Amino acid sequence: MYQLLETIDNPEQLRALERRQLPQLAAELRAFLIESVSRTGGHLSSNLGTVELTIALHYVFNTPSDRLVWDVGHQTYPHKILTGRRAAMTRLRQLGGIAGFPRRDESPYDAFGAGHSSTSISAALGMAVAAKQQGLERRAVAIIGDGAMTAGMAFEALNNAGAMDANLLVILNDNDMSISPNVGALNNYLAKLMSGRFYAAARRASKKVLGGVAPPIWELAKRAEEHMKGMVIPGTLFEEFGFNYIGPIDGHDLETLIPTLSNIKQLEGPQFLHVVTQKGKGFRFAEEDPCLYHGVAKFDPEDGVPGNKPDGRKTYTQVFGDWLCDMAKADSRLVGITPAMCEGSGMVKFSRDFPARYFDVGIAEQHAVTFAAGLACEGLKPVVAIYSTFLQRAYDQLVHDVALQNLPVVFAIDRAGLVGADGPTHAGSFDLSFLRCIPNMVVMAPSDENECRQMLYTAFRLDQPTAVRYPRGSGDGVAITEEMTALPVGRGEMRRHGEKIAILAFGSMLSPALQAADELNASVANMRFVKPLDEALVKELAASHQLLVTVEENAIMGGAGSAVAESLDREGIAIPLLQLGLPDQFIEQGDHAALLKMCGLDRDGLVLSIRKLLPE
Repeated sequence: MYQLLETIDNPEQLRALERRQLPQLAAELRAFLIESVSRTGGHLSSNLGTVELTIALHYVFNTPSDRLVWDVGHQTYPHKILTGRRAAMTRLRQLGGIAGFPRRDESPYDAFGAGHSSTSISAALGMAVAAKQQGLERRAVAIIGDGAMTAGMAFEALNNAGAMDANLLVILNDNDMSISPNVGALNNYLAKLMSGRFYAAARRASKKVLGGVAPPIWELAKRAEEHMKGMVIPGTLFEEFGFNYIGPIDGHDLETLIPTLSNIKQLEGPQFLHVVTQKGKGFRFAEEDPCLYHGVAKFDPEDGVPGNKPDGRKTYTQVFGDWLCDMAKADSRLVGITPAMCEGSGMVKFSRDFPARYFDVGIAEQHAVTFAAGLACEGLKPVVAIYSTFLQRAYDQLVHDVALQNLPVVFAIDRAGLVGADGPTHAGSFDLSFLRCIPNMVVMAPSDENECRQMLYTAFRLDQPTAVRYPRGSGDGVAITEEMTALPVGRGEMRRHGEKIAILAFGSMLSPALQAADELNASVANMRFVKPLDEALVKELAASHQLLVTVEENAIMGGAGSAVAESLDREGIAIPLLQLGLPDQFIEQGDHAALLKMCGLDRDGLVLSIRKLLPE
């Protein structure tokens, strides 16, 4: 079935093929991709759209010497397959297996690690400048798409790159057809023409000849060129940045891709190639619903992704989505903001029911937070739905634009803690640490689904910056109370009374803490608030127990346990304190439960750590 693909273990073997063999290779690669992802789960639609582009890039460029920098990274499965990791795809996104994103320590062909968006142009520019300074004939290519051009960082890099004397190629993988005209033979012909040496030489010659004449004549010639190009291509914006714009071309047409890339490879300076691809290309289900097949669990390729089978438990994301709609009905001041994560953040229903109060700002986390600050200044109540790992990108705005001005913005922080198969780039390991040090912030961590709903309501009622951080997936299936009740701020609750040992559990760690406490006969407090901390409860437990244990699904350094230690120190209380949480390292991808066990954050791990201190 994969007669040609199975002969390719590195791009050198790919480059040894005849051009006429490449369409067959593309067909086999696409079929292998569907079969492989159906068995492991992973990102599918975006990878099906980059099959021909990946083949063409490795066919034309001398990788790994020439650098390919993939943006976001969830379009790199074809790249991984063609660079010696075909067999390893059986362990994709699993503990001990290959990552779902590029990683420098995984392969020399992964020139730059990714996971977050809009970094490729900056990184590739750095590589292009380094090659220039070192006198190397090395090319750097940034492949950006999937909405990553909506982020300010991409335009900051374009602005810098256009003024650089560096051999950089930026490829816009336009898979939404949002800014592209119809792709046809004329566009392909023009792309080949404008990427050729003759066009580049003519352009240089015209500048040289007209450069010494009167400014009005030069301006007229320049405008005439821009006008002619503007009639057939939407490249004026990128030309203004200083790039030579080429395209748009069909990203699935190898007979256009390869000669165009070959021509561009001979050109000097910053080049911009616009290719149009189809998400889900070649797999009917993914073509019809590319969003559903963006990230999938295991499925049958013949039947597609099965429908959701409810088990009676709502995910935390669904709890947030339901609360958002209910709160919007009750308070017309509520507005919802997301940086391009409508589905992932559970905002689809809100966007439909309250379209005038829903704002998707694109992959622009910094803008999202300051935009929310501006809304709050005018009396509205913004709710920013954002993944923990993505909030890191807007930290300055969180501090200066929201917290410093003490504005009532609610941050609904999804994917807090470990996230399983997406690995360290998407894990929310640090939010408790970086939030609790900011003045004016209130930080809450719900232990179950109902508590999440009530905390969101509590946060919305406060007239200051608030954050509710909750994990990916479902909780324990706790019944959710429709009525919304504000919790007392800075107050925890006792969930179990025991002897000698008191476990102070934050958020998702309450369940394993209660399980461990049953074996240890320990007391358990559901702390609820990381900031302000329930210092009275901490003091009370310290006075009645021999050992305090803090447990959190966050980095130990600077986290909730550190808050407890600081509180004890302020009160001059000397008592053994064991802080349990995520270690000082990036946790790999894998099954969530297995990762918690590896970090000692399951029942057995908690018991073992505590018994080391109190063996009796």
